[in-house]
Amino acid sequence: MNVAVNDPYAALRFPSFRRILLGRLFLTLSIQIQAVSIGWLLYSKTGDPLALGFSGLAEAIPYITTSMFSGYVADTQNRKHVLMGALFFLFLASVGLLFQIMSDLQNADSVLQTMPYYIALACVGLSRGFMGPSLQALWADIVPKEVYPNAATWSANLFNFAAVAGPAIGGLLYGFMGPISANIAVCLLILGSLAAFSFVRYTRPQQFTYTEGLSQKLTAGLKFVFSHQVLVGAMALDMFAVLFGGALALLPAFTKDVLALGPEALGILRAAPFVGSLLMGMYLAHHPPIEKTGIWLLIAVAGFGACIIGFAFSTHYYLSLILIAASGAFDNISMVIRGSIAQLLTPDEMRGRVSAVNGIFIGASNEIGAFESGLAARLLGLVPSVIAGGSMTLLIAAFTSWKMPALRTFSIHEHGLNTRE
Repeated sequence: MNVAVNDPYAALRFPSFRRILLGRLFLTLSIQIQAVSIGWLLYSKTGDPLALGFSGLAEAIPYITTSMFSGYVADTQNRKHVLMGALFFLFLASVGLLFQIMSDLQNADSVLQTMPYYIALACVGLSRGFMGPSLQALWADIVPKEVYPNAATWSANLFNFAAVAGPAIGGLLYGFMGPISANIAVCLLILGSLAAFSFVRYTRPQQFTYTEGLSQKLTAGLKFVFSHQVLVGAMALDMFAVLFGGALALLPAFTKDVLALGPEALGILRAAPFVGSLLMGMYLAHHPPIEKTGIWLLIAVAGFGACIIGFAFSTHYYLSLILIAASGAFDNISMVIRGSIAQLLTPDEMRGRVSAVNGIFIGASNEIGAFESGLAARLLGLVPSVIAGGSMTLLIAAFTSWKMPALRTFSIHEHGLNTRE
């Protein structure tokens, strides 16, 4: 298919890419609804922000520890089959979580046992560890290289659209119908995702011959990333910024203790970053950051940190809503740039393993960041911990700009991307 790479809808003209986006829509909706419902349930029953941190850690450990192997699997097996197998395992884990909630609600007077939730979340993390590399490599096989930045933008836009709707739906379902209904919706959405991915037309690309041993095969992606300052810089910058500057994990505590509101407000607050991100993503689809890309990445991370600091100081609901939405807009710039750089600089035979390394960085920043946020809130207090995290993000952006000149001066346009028809 011939497309103009300066066409803002270039990637959407590929039917299988649209089906991938639909599957990711259902998948992201399910994950966001699950996060809201489990987060509110754990905090409302325990009153301990560290419980929110442990829920993130429970997902992060299996996600990260399996990523190197799952990246190798994505490079050597049929990526569509790997994705659907992991997605089916996610469905089973989510069904198990649903039955655990039903069991606990039948014994409402008993103390909530958190360990079964952490075990179920660990299974969720394991399945996501295998889905991530396969999904990222799959769409790179379907669209041509010249539209990778556009595909990365629409992938981010779709994710953010689902992340807008998911928390709002999760908060409303939990608030008006309870956690059981919310988690039934999670299971149904995962089934919808399975159906969408099953219609993706995918032919396994040319197989490459690997002469190195198994350990070298598993670590090849890591070595490749660390041999490219732009790649490792973009991934590390995003990881440390979100690791220290993330406030999403503590939103149940902020909503309940600082703003004195309920789960409905939590759903809207959790959706706010993704509203900002979606609006920014629509802008980037028409105005991709292919010039001065590294500078824009650094500005985006610094802006994210500043918004997190402002959010920590805010005691007014609408101001908090605006600041957390702005943080999402800045985060989208980082997401699109990181995804574009990773796909453009990675050879075909390494896509699964480099995507796995990227997944480790993302997993560390999101799930381990949730644990860091919960622990910091326990030690420093809720508001001071978020202020400290946002301040660290600003320092990291400045340090990266100083220490990684190749990233600072990087432009997508100067690295082989022709933006003309």
